[in-house]
Amino acid sequence: MSRDVKKKAVDWHLLRRVFHYVKPYRKQFYLSIILAITLAAITPLRPYLIQLTIDKVTGKAVHFPSWLNWIIGYTNLTDLERFLVSMTVFQVAFLFFETALRFVFSFITSVLGQNVVRDMRVAVFNKILHLNLKQFDTTPIGTLTTRTINDIESINDIFSDGLIPIVADLLSIVITLLTMFYIDWRLTLVCLIPFPGLLIATYYFKESVNKSFIKVRNAVASLNAFVQEHLTGMMVVQAFAAEDREFEKFKKINREHRGANIKSIFAYSVFFPIVEVVLAISTGIMVWWISDRKIHPGLLISFILYLNQIFRPLRIIADKFNVLQMGIIASERVFRVMDNPDEMPDTGKLEPAKINGSIEFDHVWFAYENENYILKDINFSVNPGETIALVGHTGSGKTSIISLLNRVYAVQKGSIKVDGQNINDYKLDFLRKNIGVVLQDVFLFSGSILDNITLRNPEISREKVEEAARMIEVHDFIMRLPGNYDFNVMERGSSLSLGQRQLISFIRALLYNPSILILDEATSSIDTESELLIQHAIDKLISGRTSIVIAHRLSTIRKADKIIVLDKGEIKENGPHHELLAAGGYYAKLHSMQFDKKKTSELI
Repeated sequence: MSRDVKKKAVDWHLLRRVFHYVKPYRKQFYLSIILAITLAAITPLRPYLIQLTIDKVTGKAVHFPSWLNWIIGYTNLTDLERFLVSMTVFQVAFLFFETALRFVFSFITSVLGQNVVRDMRVAVFNKILHLNLKQFDTTPIGTLTTRTINDIESINDIFSDGLIPIVADLLSIVITLLTMFYIDWRLTLVCLIPFPGLLIATYYFKESVNKSFIKVRNAVASLNAFVQEHLTGMMVVQAFAAEDREFEKFKKINREHRGANIKSIFAYSVFFPIVEVVLAISTGIMVWWISDRKIHPGLLISFILYLNQIFRPLRIIADKFNVLQMGIIASERVFRVMDNPDEMPDTGKLEPAKINGSIEFDHVWFAYENENYILKDINFSVNPGETIALVGHTGSGKTSIISLLNRVYAVQKGSIKVDGQNINDYKLDFLRKNIGVVLQDVFLFSGSILDNITLRNPEISREKVEEAARMIEVHDFIMRLPGNYDFNVMERGSSLSLGQRQLISFIRALLYNPSILILDEATSSIDTESELLIQHAIDKLISGRTSIVIAHRLSTIRKADKIIVLDKGEIKENGPHHELLAAGGYYAKLHSMQFDKKKTSELI
């Protein structure tokens, strides 16, 4: 089987998948098909009526079909004046009727496309929400944005400018040709002499524009990814004076986008005049052929109109084929996201009334890629209500441990148990709701402080939020902000300091009342005043809960029941603060290095 044949098979398969989303809107789809057939059927009617009118006026004997007598009310068609008035009124009414049908057809197909787009966009975003974080580590955010917005919007064109309009245009061409052959098959064949040349030009136009559109789509995805990444990392770009270098990269991607568009514009600029030239040649051949034959003027005029009815849709039908193809290509990209199997399986059934908070890591091995293990044979346990601290150099595996606990990533070997049950046995939703996480880099969404604390959960009242804020003594800080709980934190919380963002994340964690609390370097890079506030909030948060604290500053974890020292993905030591210091091992060295640096900085 040739490559082209295989590609067509894949295209039809994708098209069937797209039309799966049409099922809830069958009535709209069937109505659009009925309208397409109706419009195609009535396409040749106006030229035919014009032919009859001219024939009547020029004195030719005209045979009027019975349906015409019925439609115009059995008017005396032998009377020229009455005939002209009746025919004019009928043609004006028919024009309005046809226009109304075309409007309804266009509206119905567009609404159908928008309904499908809405449902597909919801399905894609739902899929993205449940993908493993590994996908976001390896896929540019701008690319996923393109799939969710631009590519799905292209699928709308399958309905508004693609398959159904193509079917309607092809039907109208076929019916017009059949009408022409019925009226005068010899004259029809003469008119179609230049037609093969147009078909060849149409084919090359379609292929040229299709290649250009693919390049345009790829360039759009690259532009989205580049702009998204650089807007997010603008501070880094400006801090390292990299504006000019990054601007040159952007101009290069933008040039590729422009170049692809110019190629498609060139194809349009060549093809449309070719259609007009072929139409003119066809008309000229027809006039030349009938010049020495006794052909009535009505037939000549009607055939000129018929030719326009054939060439007009042909001029845009190749473009519609490209729109259809681009919609199919876009759907292939969208379905690639939807078919991504890298999703955290949610097969657990456990959903107890309460989690006590005991944790056990049993010979856990984990790697982000292949067998490059970040964690190697991790074993430790935590009793309900205990606080343990994870310490170690950057890259030792501290964050990986907490990512495995709330099943953001999956364990390759070994098992993790909560209350004696494997975490895979719990419903994923339930497990994550019972594990509160406060990260070092707090992400806040654009919106109010209240929205960021509740995550727009309508079940959480403002009173509950204020109660949680007072519990950890953060309420006064929020009330000092302009608009207090309605203060707009801007995108990523840029209008707040790092310490203020941390305090908001503490309220969020407390509000959801988790049985297990994870604090990932919550006091790292915080000024002394904010650290005192945060340390007080932490003491309130961890009271009575199982807590795992990832610590950068060792001074913050002296009260921990157990300290686990990690190095290169392995546990080197574990025990209380005083025992580890007395042992003089890894922890003692870390402690000594940190506090020696602190003393040195104070002396300086």
